[in-house]
Amino acid sequence: MQHYDTYATYKAYTTPKVGPKHIKRFDREVWEPAGFQPEHSVLEIGCGTGLFLAYLHAKGVRDITGIDRDEMLRDIVPDTVRDAFSVHDAESFIKSAMEQGSSFDRIALFDVLEHFDADTGRKLLADLKAILRHDGRIIIKVPNAGSPWGQQFQYGDLTHKTAYTPESMNQQAIAAGFTCAKTYPHRLGSPARQRWERILHGVLGRIVSSPPAIWEGNFYAVLVPV
Repeated sequence: MQHYDTYATYKAYTTPKVGPKHIKRFDREVWEPAGFQPEHSVLEIGCGTGLFLAYLHAKGVRDITGIDRDEMLRDIVPDTVRDAFSVHDAESFIKSAMEQGSSFDRIALFDVLEHFDADTGRKLLADLKAILRHDGRIIIKVPNAGSPWGQQFQYGDLTHKTAYTPESMNQQAIAAGFTCAKTYPHRLGSPARQRWERILHGVLGRIVSSPPAIWEGNFYAVLVPV
């Protein structure tokens, strides 16, 4: 039995409910940094239980597409965006989209790219460029292998194949025909905890000889086609 055969049990899928907390977080972490607009056409690769799709719906985005390879998610994705969900692997979906002339303003890959080896990840990004509009953006979230706090996220899932740092994400972007316009941390915990972590990271940054560019355990990257 492969690890993906038991992935639904491992992840304990439940249908998400989007509340003010989620909206505030996605506004800060995704919508504003990647310049989303309600009129955009948005694709999410590996959409999982559909939390981000439901957030986009709550923000008034109506041209939404979410794909995932896991059949178990059909009955988990929220009703409001279930029509936007389909079971596909990325390669077959991109091929179909190209044949149909479909394109997107924004493409999201959250906790996805690390599931591919480095060359397959490069090819995936390069293929996505073909269905990304000329002024489009790809936004990615991955575990941060450059931080000691990122190891639990990278190695806590045996299906992960490639570890990324902000520097290697830039390398991957260039190889796939993109510019990595920005990388920034995915902050977890309450505002108070985040403040204490910033203090801790400031102290550690003065102690260690080669501090990471981003201390947090996960980071985002916004890719722009060239």
